[in-house]
Amino acid sequence: MNHSDTNRWRTIDIVVASVIAVAFGVIFWAWGLVWSATEGAFAFFPPAQTLIYGVWLMPAVVGGLVIRKPGAALYCETVAAILSALLGSQWAGTVIPQGIVQGIGAELAFAAFRYRSFRLPTAVLAGALTGLSAALFDFFVWNADYELTDYRIPYALLTVVSATVVAGAGGWALTRALANTGVLDRFPVARDRAAI
Repeated sequence: MNHSDTNRWRTIDIVVASVIAVAFGVIFWAWGLVWSATEGAFAFFPPAQTLIYGVWLMPAVVGGLVIRKPGAALYCETVAAILSALLGSQWAGTVIPQGIVQGIGAELAFAAFRYRSFRLPTAVLAGALTGLSAALFDFFVWNADYELTDYRIPYALLTVVSATVVAGAGGWALTRALANTGVLDRFPVARDRAAI
């Protein structure tokens, strides 16, 4: 079987990627409420709120680690974003292009290894790159009117940190935990439990 065959999506890939995306779409909606509720707690330094940002970037990493096909990270992040918009995200439809940009970030990490490496360092890189893409989107779309050194730059840096830890390392840990339950036995991740 050549590599192009292994990159072709199976029906089960679409189904599981969709389940991941829908689950995170609901989480995104709920996380928006958490974000709003915690604003006061970060009043001392508002950019620090981005330390909880990484949750919004997890489906890109988890989707990439589970499906292991080109487009999986982008698909999961984008569909999750669309669903959160449909559920009534306070950021409305802007989350859809935002999700696309974030998904591309993680996709670049998996593509850099030609969709052949799914170990912790790859997951951490995927988290970092999706965080970087998220930070760039926010820098120009959401935070354009804010002060550069006191807000926009620390916000961007802390977004990358959160994404690296929460989406990258956390996404890897979540994928490993799911694999250990047996629910992913029809995916390669189940065959290399010891390696991931």
